[in-house]
Amino acid sequence: MNRFDQFVRQARGDSLRSGAAVIIQANLGLRCNLHCRHCHVEASPQRSEIMTWPVMSAVLRLALALPAGLVDLTGGAPELNPDFRRFVAALREAELSVQVRTNLTVFDEPGQADIPEFLMRNQVRLVASLPCYLDENVAAQRGQGVYPRSIAALRRLNSLGYGCCEELPLDLVYNPGGPFLPPDQAALEADYRCAMRTRHGIEFTRLLTITNMPAGRFLRELRTQGQAIRYQSLLQDSFNPQTLDGLMCRSQICIAWDGTLADCDFNLAIGLGVAAELPNRIDKLDPAMLHGRTIVTGDHCFACTAGCGSSCKGALVA
Repeated sequence: MNRFDQFVRQARGDSLRSGAAVIIQANLGLRCNLHCRHCHVEASPQRSEIMTWPVMSAVLRLALALPAGLVDLTGGAPELNPDFRRFVAALREAELSVQVRTNLTVFDEPGQADIPEFLMRNQVRLVASLPCYLDENVAAQRGQGVYPRSIAALRRLNSLGYGCCEELPLDLVYNPGGPFLPPDQAALEADYRCAMRTRHGIEFTRLLTITNMPAGRFLRELRTQGQAIRYQSLLQDSFNPQTLDGLMCRSQICIAWDGTLADCDFNLAIGLGVAAELPNRIDKLDPAMLHGRTIVTGDHCFACTAGCGSSCKGALVA
C-alpha cells in the first residue's frame, strides 16, 4: 500500500473505486511540434509513436458501449496523427461528443492550416494550453515565439465562434511555472479574462488550473534542481480529502497510443496500467469490467488532491 492509498483509506475507509466511465481519454501519439519543460509524457517533434486506425476503431467501439459523455483526444499534439480527421469525423458521425486538447501552435504546421475550420464544422470542444497570460512566462515553459503564435491562433478561433458561442467552448489551461500549487482558479480566471480582453481582444469559455505532475520532464527538472523531495512533500502536506469524490480517474478510462489502458493520462506516462483483474489492452477489454474497478494509485496522485485539487477539468473544489 503506497502513501497515497493510506491517505485515501484514512479519509474514506477504502481504496478508490471507479464509477461509470463517462469520459474516454485517448492519447493519439507522442509526436508534438513543441518540447515543453513541464510535459509529463515527454512529447516532442522527435517522437514517432502514434495511435493507429485499428486502435482508434477499438476506442470508437468502447465509446459506443459505455455511457460515455465525451471522447477526449490528447497527445503530444493529437492533430499531428495522420488519422486525426478521420477519427474525429467517425466519432461525430456516431453522435459522440469530442474534445481536443490543443497547443494552438500546431495550426502553423504543414497540412494543419484548415484544422480550426474542421474542428468548428464538427463542433469539437477545445481545451487550449496557455500556461500564462504573459509572454515571458509562456516562453520559459514552452519556448520562444510560442506566445504570439498562441495569441494569433486564439484570435482565429474567436473569429470562428470559439469562446463566443455556447456550442463552441474554448477552455484555456494554466499550469504553474515551477514547483508550487496553482492559485485560486476563479480569481486567476478573472485575471486571464481581463488580460486577454484588454491586451488582445480574446474571449474564452473557462480557465482550468492544473497542478504540475511530478513525472516526465518536470520531475527530471525537479531532481536537477534538488527540489523533487520538497515538491512531493508540498503535495502530500496539501492533501485535501474533499477532492476525492471528483478525481478524474473515477469517471474516465484512458487509452495510450498503442491501446494500453490506464486510469489516467498521468498513470500512462509513468507506466501504471489498470488493476490486475482487468486486461491491460483495449482490444481485450469487456466494457462491463470498468465500472467499480479499483483505481491504481501512487505517490504522484497527491498532485491531484493537493489544495483545490487538479484534473483534466481543472480545480476540483472551490
